[in-house]
Amino acid sequence: MNGRDLVRSVRTVGAAQGLRSVRAAWRRRRADAVTLPRGGRERARVPGEAEGAEPQPGGGVIRFARSSLRVRVATGGAVFCGWDGAAPEPSYALAGCPQADARAVLEPDTEGGWRVVSERVTVVVSRHGAVEVRTPGGVLLRRELPPRWWDRTDPGGGAAPGADAAGPEGGGADTEPAGPGDGGAGTEGRSRWVQRSEVAADARFFGLGGRAAGPRLRDGAYRLWNTAPGGPGGAAEDRLTMPVQLVVADAGTHLVFHDNSWDGWVTLREGLEGAGSGHDRRGACALRMDGGPLRYWVLVGTPARVLMGWTALTGAPLPPPRWAFGPQHALRGGAPRVRRAVAAHREHGLPLAAVHLELGPGARRERGGELPESAELADLTHELRGEGVRAVAVEGPAVRVRTGAREYDGGVTSGVFVRDARGREVRGVAGPGESVFPDFTDPAARAWWGGRSAERWAQGFAGAGHDLAAPVPFAACGEVALERSARHALEGRGGDHREAHNVYALQMARAGQGVGAAGFGERRFAFSRSGWAGLQRYGGVWSADAVADWPGLRASLALVLGLGLCGVPYSGPEVGGRGAAEAELYLRWCQLAAYLPLFRTRGDAGPWGFGAEVLAHVRAALAERERLVPYFATLGQLARLTGAPYVRPVWWRTPHDRALRDCEDAFLLGDALLVAPVLEPGARTRVVRLPRGRWYDTATGRAYDGPGPVRLAAPLSRIPVLARAGAVLPVTGAGGATELEVWAPVAGRRGGGLVVPDAGGEHPEVARFVTWLERGRVVVERQDGGAVGYCVRVRGAGAAEG
Repeated sequence: MNGRDLVRSVRTVGAAQGLRSVRAAWRRRRADAVTLPRGGRERARVPGEAEGAEPQPGGGVIRFARSSLRVRVATGGAVFCGWDGAAPEPSYALAGCPQADARAVLEPDTEGGWRVVSERVTVVVSRHGAVEVRTPGGVLLRRELPPRWWDRTDPGGGAAPGADAAGPEGGGADTEPAGPGDGGAGTEGRSRWVQRSEVAADARFFGLGGRAAGPRLRDGAYRLWNTAPGGPGGAAEDRLTMPVQLVVADAGTHLVFHDNSWDGWVTLREGLEGAGSGHDRRGACALRMDGGPLRYWVLVGTPARVLMGWTALTGAPLPPPRWAFGPQHALRGGAPRVRRAVAAHREHGLPLAAVHLELGPGARRERGGELPESAELADLTHELRGEGVRAVAVEGPAVRVRTGAREYDGGVTSGVFVRDARGREVRGVAGPGESVFPDFTDPAARAWWGGRSAERWAQGFAGAGHDLAAPVPFAACGEVALERSARHALEGRGGDHREAHNVYALQMARAGQGVGAAGFGERRFAFSRSGWAGLQRYGGVWSADAVADWPGLRASLALVLGLGLCGVPYSGPEVGGRGAAEAELYLRWCQLAAYLPLFRTRGDAGPWGFGAEVLAHVRAALAERERLVPYFATLGQLARLTGAPYVRPVWWRTPHDRALRDCEDAFLLGDALLVAPVLEPGARTRVVRLPRGRWYDTATGRAYDGPGPVRLAAPLSRIPVLARAGAVLPVTGAGGATELEVWAPVAGRRGGGLVVPDAGGEHPEVARFVTWLERGRVVVERQDGGAVGYCVRVRGAGAAEG
């Protein structure tokens, strides 16, 4: 620790809290130094040569001299690979382990290798352990080189059998130079490991959770450790990481998920075509993990098919209730401040669907006072509901250490708090002061937290906001996290915080399963600021960490796109970012967020504070969002059924278009709309690269044909939004009823669209519509031959309704 760390801590939480955070940081470092294994002797290990194989349903187990590899193809085509006996379960990410494809067969391959052949994918394993994933036609999509482990050889290190023998790719005493994610010695008998991969030279990388540097991930190292605002080890915005890569190439698209929640680094290097005497340099990926199993899933196909398979593995996204698509506002303070904020929105003609209220002893005192509790809080939520505004309870996991307090004493009695290796409570300094943290990897702790959540639903809250759930106590120095040696239940397996950290927020969301309970006739919903693979089963994500500048605006779009490609379709930034945004930036942020799944503002300030012009333009953007709510609701239901995100890259339907793969400043909202936000100051026009087909400017009705770039007007009053020719969108009509907005199709081509009303059931009714031109008139029919059932309005140059 140095003086700068101390000053940072004091400025952040005050003098008393700052000194407590200094003591907590010292305790954390001391506990880790005493408990965690120190650096020691290690020996590198590689699989060695293949010695035989055992067929099993869907594939089999291939045995090497110093390891084994389990390959299994599941129904649907997902491929599982697990080294050193790793199995698909137990896993926090999976919603359930899929059945093996009985038609997939393990058979010998050339040169002593093996292969698993199935209908949708072929897996080829070489004699030394390289794994190739190929299309049924034999086109190579991904090649995993033989992995390498570093096993401890000192007493108590738990070296794996055979680790003292030299492998063909490394001598007995071989060690690897430390990389950015190397954690030093192996841990608790669990080897650290590295796996290198190769992809096509033209491939582009996406995913790894929400990344400010995305959505396309360029050359560099990306940490797999959920962070806190301003914390070391990654950008402040990278607080929801996942070891999920989506790779797009001419040969096809594939997703790879390494099911391992330990700390690690992914190092990416894009390929280069024609490098060196006309030869291609393949793209490369190196994954280094500090411990845990080496197991992964691979899914291949079109982007839509890959995301559908990913959803089948990790669970269907929970559709948001209808109000969650409306504008939402977050604030701290007491009931008077809440009422003033609601009144300000009404006074300035701005819609408001929900307010996010910070609760509990962690809520900082503001001039408006602290929020009331119990009956008074229930009165406030019911008062808001009477005005058409839902309330969301925002709480972190920290529980203040205060003997005699019901919350703390109840947690102690139930034994739900995280403890250290000596059985003592792990304490850190958080908003409430000195705090303890529930162990959400313990079913008993999840049940205890679920009881607390039930109290909020009884008070009339419509949703839950999970804040600082990485978990992230204040830190005067080092990482903003619990000590790595802290013990966790991990469903009875036992382990420490190195394995539990990344899944902590995911399990906090799981603990709030009460959000699915019925109340006031609507579905509960959770908003999280952190999480892991599978978070979509419990709700969505809000990010409050983008800096209030133009790069922060661009980063907020990258976060939403990246999370969508990792299976979390509902997310959004905090409009305006962290800090003081100037007027033009705030306006452009509102215009972007109006087309994202979540629109959320914060604090006492609003668009009315930036002048009448900005207020009028924000009002217009929110009016258009309100008009599109039926379309958002349909996209939410489609996400549950297919896994397709609301916000999609422009290459979603044409991944072979290389120019579109590099487009990061526009996106598709569903299949019907292309949104081109303004991400630079002073811009009044911007270039938009269109996918193939005809597109209509929704403001002017002018038609443009893609593929190719076009320059469109982007005045302060709006951002460019284009509709696909032939698209059918459900929108809110003048009387409030849902109607169909149809954009004129191209002559000789058919268009169409879907409407999926949210009836609250597991199997919603999907209404499919088709459109075409007949003698110059637009015809709209329901695909099943039934009555259209909606008022139809046709738009597009020269279009006539039929």
